Amino acid sequence: MELEARSLGDYDLGRKMGAGSFGDIFKATHLRSGLRVALKLERRDVTNPQLLFEYNLYKTLHLGVGIPQVYHYHTTNLYNVMVMELLGSSLEEMFNLCQRRFSLKTVLMLAVQMMERLEFLHSHRYLHRDIKPENFVMGRGETSHRLYLIDFGLAIKYWDMVEDEHVQPTSGTRLTGTARYASINALRGGGQSRRDDIESMGYVLMYFLRGSLPWQGLVATSKQQKYEKITEMKLSTKAEDLCEGYPAQFYHFVAYSRDLAFDEEPYYANIRYSFIKLMNENKFINDMIYDWDILKKSILEAVNLKEKDKEPESKVEVE
Repeated sequence: MELEARSLGDYDLGRKMGAGSFGDIFKATHLRSGLRVALKLERRDVTNPQLLFEYNLYKTLHLGVGIPQVYHYHTTNLYNVMVMELLGSSLEEMFNLCQRRFSLKTVLMLAVQMMERLEFLHSHRYLHRDIKPENFVMGRGETSHRLYLIDFGLAIKYWDMVEDEHVQPTSGTRLTGTARYASINALRGGGQSRRDDIESMGYVLMYFLRGSLPWQGLVATSKQQKYEKITEMKLSTKAEDLCEGYPAQFYHFVAYSRDLAFDEEPYYANIRYSFIKLMNENKFINDMIYDWDILKKSILEAVNLKEKDKEPESKVEVE
């Protein structure tokens, strides 16, 4: 992506952090205040611009815990630009840091927050439609313990505001989202509802516990064939098989999400309670100390010890 002299308006562009559903995300610094922010850029010549919609949705959700703050939206000669709060690493990055396995305690602390974020989004009658580890990120500084939900480029209302009722189910649509975590219904071309976000969350949790999902790494000659193979394997993988060897709460959650009716409201509070109850049964303290915090602390201690060993012994003068 060619950038306008590495500067966009009042912002000096830093390194690329990633890509969202529509556009790329960069670290940046406000030239006058020195505030570090994230910039999401979308080319102005795209066929279906989405960034202004995403910006407005962030503004709608701005009072929610774990929803990033957006500061500004503007356009340049080449780009639409959304300026937003700079956050920390994604759960996928943390997962890789932790050798691609999270402890039960970390997964449960994350699960409670994930459900809170989805409930808040759904309470505003929107679906996310791309629930995956890359779209959950940790905060920075004082909020480094808090989980944030990001990237609303694929979000859509599930409520018909004119008729004041839930939208009707549809079929024959293209997959919206990421095949690895998408619901069976979404993979089969069904219109999505709250149940699809919930089912995707279940796959994310099992990914963190297992280290991988059964339908990863399938060999296919085309994207369409790959989607078909993933769909077939998800259909043939029973919830009890996916969750075998892990606490029953995860099996019940995945099975429940698959059984929800199209327009049914999930029991968010009951789901959260089941995860909190499991934490209590295992005598876990919800202290927001995650696997990566423990790992980073041990690495820092090892580095400090190594540096201490390198220090020259102090000379003692003998009279």
